[in-house]
Amino acid sequence: MKLPPLVHNRLSYAGATIAALAWTAIAFLFIVSTLVGSREAPYAGLVIFILLPVVLLGGLALVPIGILRERRQLRRTGIASIPRFPVIDLNDARQRNLVGIFTVGSVALLFLSVFGSFQAYEATESVAFCGSTCHTVMEPEKVLHQRSPHARVRCVDCHVGSGGDSFVKSKLAGTHQLFALLTDDFPRPIPVPVHGLRPARETCEQCHWREQHADLMRFRQHVYFLPDEANSRWEIGLLVNVGGKLDGGGGVHWHLDADHRVEYIATDEQRQQIPWMRVTDRRSGETTEYNSTENPLSKEQIAAGPVRVMDCLDCHNRPSHKYDAPDEGLDKALLAGDIDASLPSIKQTGYDLLTTDYDSKEQADAAIEAGIRQFYQDNHPDLVESRAADLARATAAIQAIYRGNFFPAMKASWKAYPDNASHLMFPGCVRCHDGLHQNADGAVVAQGCTTCHVITSQGRPGELQTSTDPKGLEFEHPPVPDLGDAWQDTPCTDCHAEQ
Repeated sequence: MKLPPLVHNRLSYAGATIAALAWTAIAFLFIVSTLVGSREAPYAGLVIFILLPVVLLGGLALVPIGILRERRQLRRTGIASIPRFPVIDLNDARQRNLVGIFTVGSVALLFLSVFGSFQAYEATESVAFCGSTCHTVMEPEKVLHQRSPHARVRCVDCHVGSGGDSFVKSKLAGTHQLFALLTDDFPRPIPVPVHGLRPARETCEQCHWREQHADLMRFRQHVYFLPDEANSRWEIGLLVNVGGKLDGGGGVHWHLDADHRVEYIATDEQRQQIPWMRVTDRRSGETTEYNSTENPLSKEQIAAGPVRVMDCLDCHNRPSHKYDAPDEGLDKALLAGDIDASLPSIKQTGYDLLTTDYDSKEQADAAIEAGIRQFYQDNHPDLVESRAADLARATAAIQAIYRGNFFPAMKASWKAYPDNASHLMFPGCVRCHDGLHQNADGAVVAQGCTTCHVITSQGRPGELQTSTDPKGLEFEHPPVPDLGDAWQDTPCTDCHAEQ
C-alpha cells in the first residue's frame, strides 16, 4: 500500500514508532496477563487497557499532526522535509554500520519499552504502590495491614479483586479520589465503611470458602492487666460457638449459612445503628422482620431502605486494618514481655499517656518519655536508676503502641474505626442482639451470652474459677474501684469506648 506523500515527515515517523512500541507492549502484557490469570494481577488493566492505550493513541495522534505541519511547510517553502526515501546500499561500509546501529537500537528500544511496561505493571500490584507510592494518605491502613493476619495478601486482592469490570468500577469510578489527593482535599480520617467494595463472596470467600470445615467451638484465652499498682493479671477463657462449616453449620456463622438470608437497614454511615432487620428461611421462603422497640422504622422508611444483605464484613469489618485501643495495646505488650509487668502502675501510667491528645508522633514520643520519667521520679524514685533499662524498654513499647495506632496527620485512631467483631469497645453484635429488636409476635432477637460463647475459666492466675458445665460460668467483671455491680446493667461500650 502506497502511503500519502505527506506522511513522510519526522513527526509522523516518530508518532508511528511510538504507536508501534505501545502496541507491542500491549500485546506482550496481554499475553502475560492471560497466562498468569486475572486474579493474580487485578491491576493489569491499569497498564494494558488504560496507560499503554493512551500512549498508543498519543503516537497515532502525532501522525496527522505531522501531516498538517508538512502540508503547511510545503505551501510555505515548496520543500518537503523528507523529499525521498534514502537509498540503502549495504555494500557501503558506512551505510552498513548505520543500518546495524539503527537495527540494534530499535530492538533495544523495543525490549526496554516492553520491560519498562512490565515493571510498571508489576509495581501497580504491590502493597507499596497502594500504601506509599501514590496513596500516601493510606499510611494508617498500610501500617495496620503489615501487622495483620492478611499481611501477605495484597491490597488489590480485596479492594479490587479479579476481572475487568471490577477494575473499571474500582478505578475509573475513583478518579475523583486522585483529584482530591492532588488538591489535598480529602476527609481526615478516611470515612468507613468503603462503599462499593466488592461482595465478600468475591473476595473473602476466595480463601475462606463457605464449605470449609471449622471447629464447632473454638477456645480463646483473653489476658488483661488491671490498672492497679501491681498491674494485676486477669484471665478469661471462652469457648466461641463458631458453628462448624460456614455453609449450614449454625453458631455464629448461622448468619451466612445457605439456609438463611439476613438483611438489615442501618441509619448511619458507619452501620452502627441497625433498627430493622429481616431474616428469610430459604427452605420455606418464610420471612421474619424485626424492628427496634426504641427507635422503630416506619413502613415508609423501610420501603425507602437501603436494605443491605449481611455478609462477612458486617462483623469482620477490620480484617486487615485493626486498631488497638490503648487498653488492648498495653495488654498485648505486657503479655509479650515488651513491658515488664513488675513495674509499679505501668499499665495506668501508659494508659494515661496514650489517651492524651498529641499533634504529631514526634510530640507523642517526647511526651511519653517525659511522662514515664516524671511519674517514676515522683512516685518511685528508687527505680529510676535501678531499673533504667526496664523503664527504657517500657517507654519504647508505649511509643510503638502510639505510632502503630494513632496517626495525628490523618486524625486516625481506633475511635474513628468501629470494630464489629465483638461488643467491648463498640456495639458490634449488640447492634442487633440487644433484646430490643422485636417481631410481629413479640419475640426478640436472641440476646443470651451463651448463644455465642461459654466462659470456661476466669479470674487471677492461681485463683481461676473453672467450669465444665455446658452453660459455663456467669461472667464476673474484673475488680475496678468504685464500679460495684453497675456493670451488670451497663453496656460494655459505655465505659470501654471512653478510652
